[in-house]
Amino acid sequence: MALKIEDNSILTMTMALFEAPPSFNCNYPLFASSRNTSTVVISCSASSLPPPSSPKIPEGGTTNPNSLNTAPDRSRDRRKVVRLAWEKLVRWSRSWRSKNRTDVLQQTNKVVVLGGGSFGTAMAAHVANRKADLEVHMLLRDPLVCQSINDDHCNCKYFPEYKLPDNVIATTDPKTALIGADYCLHAVPVQFSSSFLEGISEFVDPGLPFISLSKGLELNTLRMMSQIIPQALKNPRQPFVALSGPSFALELMNKLPTAMVVASKDKKLANATQQLLASSHLRISTSRGGDRRCSKKCACHCSWDCGRNASW
Repeated sequence: MALKIEDNSILTMTMALFEAPPSFNCNYPLFASSRNTSTVVISCSASSLPPPSSPKIPEGGTTNPNSLNTAPDRSRDRRKVVRLAWEKLVRWSRSWRSKNRTDVLQQTNKVVVLGGGSFGTAMAAHVANRKADLEVHMLLRDPLVCQSINDDHCNCKYFPEYKLPDNVIATTDPKTALIGADYCLHAVPVQFSSSFLEGISEFVDPGLPFISLSKGLELNTLRMMSQIIPQALKNPRQPFVALSGPSFALELMNKLPTAMVVASKDKKLANATQQLLASSHLRISTSRGGDRRCSKKCACHCSWDCGRNASW
């Protein structure tokens, strides 16, 4: 088995767990290696334990019957030590993974949503409900809708009967919306995405992850969003994630069970997006690849997942 540990205190605890008791008089194989970072990989093999030695019988007679049971007892004790140590490591690993799931949301302070349509408004409300002190900025072009969101906490054009969270802030200034953003949700229609992104490209950080909510192809060029975003921003290395699925804005606003798929060539970014957006009523699956892979997987997986979890 192999365990990746990034904490020196946990490493010390792990080495102590696999240390053989003195009464057993055996050495457990334990190897630790590290690079220039604090990451340490520990490998341990229980199958490498030395076989229990059988008791020696004197040449001219019998031996004590109780001594015959010492070897099996020692073998059982050794296996018990390894099993208990392994169970402790499994519990630690599970707690560490559950902690990492919340780290993405806890470390995110600002999310910007490009576009104030129905789906952009629904996703802004969904993300804002995930964390009370999270700033969700919506970049709009209509000043009336912008004023409606800031003053009345509702989108007067889309979903006027739904109240948006107080931490949703609307603006028409791209610099104000994009500065300091950790994630960007792109909800502008595909046909207008190229010109829109070219107009705000000077304010976009080269490392800002773009989560595309737009679906379809650009009519004149047949480009997908995975091509439009880096070309319009003139940055081929712009982090990109495609989010799609059989979902509707009204379902998100009503917090109905919904399933979507997030796809990216960057596995870590896909997992981070999943942890940022997934909730009790929005299930998100991850997939390797861009929006091509996302569109294929959505057709089969998400619809099956929604039907299977209709009661959830």
